[in-house]
Amino acid sequence: MAEAAAEQADIQLLRDGAAGRLVCSGDWRLPALPELLPVFDRLDLKGLTRLEVSLERVARIDTAAAWQLYRRIGAWRDAGAEVEVTGLREEQKDLLAQVADLAALETAPGPKREIIREFVERIGVATVAIGLEARDLLNFLGMTIVTLGRALGNPRRLPFTAIVNHMQQTGLNALPIVGLLAFLIGVVLAYQGADQLATFGAEIFTVNLVGLGVLREMGILITAIIVAGRSGSAFTAQIGTMQVNEEIDALETIGLDPVQVLVLPRVIALVLVLPLLTFYADVLGVLGGAFMCIYALDITPEQFMKQFQAAVAIDHFWVGLSKAPIFAFIISLVGCFEGMKVGRSAASVGRQTTKAVVEAVFLVIVLDAFFSIFYSIIGV
Repeated sequence: MAEAAAEQADIQLLRDGAAGRLVCSGDWRLPALPELLPVFDRLDLKGLTRLEVSLERVARIDTAAAWQLYRRIGAWRDAGAEVEVTGLREEQKDLLAQVADLAALETAPGPKREIIREFVERIGVATVAIGLEARDLLNFLGMTIVTLGRALGNPRRLPFTAIVNHMQQTGLNALPIVGLLAFLIGVVLAYQGADQLATFGAEIFTVNLVGLGVLREMGILITAIIVAGRSGSAFTAQIGTMQVNEEIDALETIGLDPVQVLVLPRVIALVLVLPLLTFYADVLGVLGGAFMCIYALDITPEQFMKQFQAAVAIDHFWVGLSKAPIFAFIISLVGCFEGMKVGRSAASVGRQTTKAVVEAVFLVIVLDAFFSIFYSIIGV
């Protein structure tokens, strides 16, 4: 009988009042489930308080089919029916027992997610992390200032060769990219300003916009952002790679201070170089604005120079330049700080380098906002 029924899986429901008999037959295996499951779903078991599931005519049954049968038997029992499985052979009993054991291992549904609570927890964790990061950065700042003070008290301890080397890398080698972007910023300022001022017939005031915008804000800001992305990340990667190769441990072992050997040359070099780069960016930015005014607005070079001298006081140049040493110190400090925090893996170098750039750019923009407010308050 089993061999004859093994050809096709089937289910038949025989009702007798409140009792029912579910006769299963055929070959119950995975390929038969697409046809078998809809039959399960169409079974009308309403009103049945007792149900016998007969597997006597089932030729073979695999784990997938046994799992489906086990789930439905559980659902019928949960609905209040008394279910009895009959006609099981030994191997079928073992299979259903294994499926029941696996079902017991199913992970219970977790508690309902509380989105607001999770959001507040994330904010709290992020706040604590930022606070710890700020504390460590302040500690590093204090350590750097103390080491710098000792070195300035005894100039022979300053590593002049390393300082000159970093000045070349962070300053001289950055001239092309800083100059090009500053020139383009001047062009953009002039073009956008002229587009708006032309509606009032005041194109000549584009010179004022270019002069004030470049000298007070854009010159130093674009230079600081470029240096943060270029030199700040390089500081982190260089010191981080030394950390991975345990070179910093070797320095400490032979009695050298890593802050004095690695951090001070980079900080001093960038503090000396960034004002020069800012001056260079100011010149190129004004030239970009002048180029746009002369060739797009029909303003002669003489008119540009006359309006520039009349509208742009030298104070605006000093306002922009005064930010450069502060920004340079922050960028180099953050780059070296994140480099010293690198772990023992290459992945950590990449992670801390990205972090250094983001933190440096963020701090530069925040400080620039404070400077703007401060100079506005004192009337400069």
